[in-house]
Amino acid sequence: MDIIFLRNFRAKTRIGIYPWERKVAQTIQLDLEIALPNKRAVKTDCIEDAVDYAQIAHSIHKILAKHHFFLLEALAEHIAQTIIKKFKSPWVKVSISKLGIIRGIEKIGVSIERGVRKKRVTRGNK
Repeated sequence: MDIIFLRNFRAKTRIGIYPWERKVAQTIQLDLEIALPNKRAVKTDCIEDAVDYAQIAHSIHKILAKHHFFLLEALAEHIAQTIIKKFKSPWVKVSISKLGIIRGIEKIGVSIERGVRKKRVTRGNK
């Protein structure tokens, strides 16, 4: 399985259960691993056969601007389902962190996996 990733994707959004969190945008950090729907891009070297990283980032920015979520879990689920449906990924891992929200803790967050991650086949485990 071929996987692309986006690391340390930072963006501002309103998220949280407390009233102040619904008024003030916070910086969140996303880390994504996205299974590619096929292996055409490695053979053709054409963007038309690949998943466009910029389109993924654009889709996430639209979600963050359009929706308000109370929980990181709900935001992660929405992002995961968008990637699976829009980019036809068979598997995705979404990790989201709030930064510096609790004194003494650099990041708090959630990580979810959706879809089916195919196991790598090697000679010894066919």
